[in-house]
Amino acid sequence: MKKLILLPLIALIIFSGKSYAQIQRGNFLVGGNLANLNLNLGNDNYFQVNLTPKAAFFIRDNVALGGYVDFGLATAKGQGTSSSYGVGALGRYYISDPEVNLLRQGRFFLEANAGVEGVSFSGGSNTTGLGLGAGPGYAYFITPNIGLEALLKYRGIVGFGSEAYQSNLGLSFGFQIYLPGRRAQAIIEDAN
Repeated sequence: MKKLILLPLIALIIFSGKSYAQIQRGNFLVGGNLANLNLNLGNDNYFQVNLTPKAAFFIRDNVALGGYVDFGLATAKGQGTSSSYGVGALGRYYISDPEVNLLRQGRFFLEANAGVEGVSFSGGSNTTGLGLGAGPGYAYFITPNIGLEALLKYRGIVGFGSEAYQSNLGLSFGFQIYLPGRRAQAIIEDAN
């Protein structure tokens, strides 16, 4: 019976509260970004997608640290396949100045990452090594705890392989869920 009461209470906490309470110290960010989604049904039969799941913890108000995993695939009929992969740490800083933010429900942020990444092509060229990335983004909160975002990010890989360096500038779109840390934990402990 307690569990049946617990679920609506957690949902109430997630979808209520002050605006921007989701980027306060002790909360979590879980979600991901999707980039380069391309499906060509013509003669080329081209397909491309990049998916980057993320999770982070707010160590201070407006500052989150966490990790990411990156998966990418591009293939074209008669031209081969390329794949990208990576895992590492990321950091985000949300800009709180009301004069900078365009909408009341949105926030600009800066994101940076560092990790082990690689790109390999079926034709033989590849690069694996230190992956670095940085760029600005904008999160629009459709509810107090769900954000849609756009991120323009420069990414580079410095390492070894047939090419010592590869880089790109990409635009990705994401969906993030901001989970309350301490409040939800307190309700769960009180229910037991």
